Amino acid sequence: MIASNRISAFDVILPRPIPFKGQVLNQIAAYMLNATADICPNWLVDVPAPNVSIGQKCDPFKIEMVVRGNLTGHAWRTYAAGKRILCGAQMPEGMKENDYFPSPIITPSTKAAEGHDEDISPAEIIANGLATEADWKILSDYALKLFARGKEIAAKQGLILVDTKYEFGKIGDTIYLMDEIHTPDSSRYFYADGFEERQATGERQKQLSKEFVREWLIANNFMGKEGQTVPEMSDEWVDTISKRYIELYEKVIGEKFIPQSLSDEETKEKIITALSKLA
Repeated sequence: MIASNRISAFDVILPRPIPFKGQVLNQIAAYMLNATADICPNWLVDVPAPNVSIGQKCDPFKIEMVVRGNLTGHAWRTYAAGKRILCGAQMPEGMKENDYFPSPIITPSTKAAEGHDEDISPAEIIANGLATEADWKILSDYALKLFARGKEIAAKQGLILVDTKYEFGKIGDTIYLMDEIHTPDSSRYFYADGFEERQATGERQKQLSKEFVREWLIANNFMGKEGQTVPEMSDEWVDTISKRYIELYEKVIGEKFIPQSLSDEETKEKIITALSKLA
């Protein structure tokens, strides 16, 4: 799997790549997969190049396991519209934007082959044959345990893991964790320092995630709907996004990010060498 520098939002690939984004995502994901390997099996086998991972091919569940610790993003927009149930999960009355849920909730979505992902409840997942009842119990148990570990890792770095998504698949009868985890593309982080004070005064939370890209698109009248045009991305804005991704890497990993720019030929050689060792 090669992580490109492309960036997407609202299920649309934006027109300009973000420097080092692929390396950031790939290396955070590898770090997190290794840090959670005791919770459940995962697909990762090797990371031969900065933006390349080699792993086992799974038969995927066509759902995303979205776990939310705070009332933020899509959950908040749903809540603000007056709804108190999201994907079968109950959201308590009297909450403010970004408040903690009493305990994390799972709000799954379909994994659409094309078009937009859709909210779905556990009962609908089972009824539609997207997972058996037995598999759902394992998936939800893994998702909550992974989220708890992610919050522990984030807390050590002064961050709050707010929400994230996990994808799973099977090899034979065994369920494996797939794809990236706890990266800015799949997760939202708040800074822990000052969180309670900002909540008390109604200030916006300082966050590290891709949400700032979505907010920029919304402010420029784009939400991926038919007839809408992606706004122009200036050099300055592209550089800002790149720096935000690198900032998240350094905050989450706790190490200095070292940019690596390999040629296509160098990357290919590293992949071939790694694969030959697995043959």
